[in-house]
Amino acid sequence: MSDTTLTTDVAIQVRDLGIRFRRNRRGRRNFKDLFADSSRRSRPGEFWALRDVTFDVRAGEAIGVVGRNGQGKSTLLKLVAGVLLPDEGSVRVHGGVAPLIEITGGFVGDLTVRENVRLTAGLHGMSRAEVERRFDDIIAFAELDGFLDTPYKHLSNGMKVRLAFAVVSQLEEPILLVDEVLAVGDKAFREKCYRRIDELLAAGRTLFFVSHNEKDLRRFCTRGLYLDKGRLAMDAPIGEVLDRYNSDYASG
Repeated sequence: MSDTTLTTDVAIQVRDLGIRFRRNRRGRRNFKDLFADSSRRSRPGEFWALRDVTFDVRAGEAIGVVGRNGQGKSTLLKLVAGVLLPDEGSVRVHGGVAPLIEITGGFVGDLTVRENVRLTAGLHGMSRAEVERRFDDIIAFAELDGFLDTPYKHLSNGMKVRLAFAVVSQLEEPILLVDEVLAVGDKAFREKCYRRIDELLAAGRTLFFVSHNEKDLRRFCTRGLYLDKGRLAMDAPIGEVLDRYNSDYASG
């Protein structure tokens, strides 16, 4: 949740964070479960995706989140973005977030590229005047000039990534959340995205970055969070975290 009572040098504050899920669709939590027993003990068929996670992110920091698949990295980003709600603990965010978490997030398949830019940018808080002022820049960055009236569902995955990054990178929110999606783009576009991230970091933005790409993590991030089995195994400079993660991975 957003909280303006945080000191201005703390962008994200996470305390004793935990979230649990059911292991199958049949046992998935429903609305009623939000008001049911919230004890720390799991009920049958449930597992904790994250547990007892605590850290702060200072404004302007670039944080890399590492860990094997299924360890809670993307779930953590969604909790910070407010897409998911925790079962225990808290997430406090100072200012807004610009989330690049899922390439299809917020886009509607039957709407055109033109319509989706206006819809998605508006959902992220841009005024109509801001959308119109930035529209040409968004389309140019996404390299979709010839596809303005093409339905979104007919775009390739690479085109969808370009469009998503083009919209989100135009937001003026202080915190940028990125979850591995740049891996889908081609080399030339990735380099363009990297330059844009460099610009945002130089302007004092905060980066919270999930990736398996060690080169990218070392390029952008100064600090790392290592998640293992849903718990925070290490919080240290990014080089130390990657060394520990690689050592654990090699040892099986």
